[in-house]
Amino acid sequence: MTTYAEILNAALSLPPQEREELAETLWDSVGDEAATQPPKLSAAWEKELARRSAEIDAGTAKYVTYEQMVQRARRAAGYDD
Repeated sequence: MTTYAEILNAALSLPPQEREELAETLWDSVGDEAATQPPKLSAAWEKELARRSAEIDAGTAKYVTYEQMVQRARRAAGYDD
């Protein structure tokens, strides 16, 4: 029986084009399963999502536009606008 590590090592030894094709084939084989299963979140993220949801429900959340969010992220990353 072939192990995950053996398959991974064999796949990584393929040329880039074949690795890309393999990745696409594997992703396609997952099909709708990936889209229907929610991501597994840590307890800390679950708590944070509950907090944010409660703020939205209470009307106390402060919204920002997409442009404002990008500007803040660029500033935090050290890029000047």
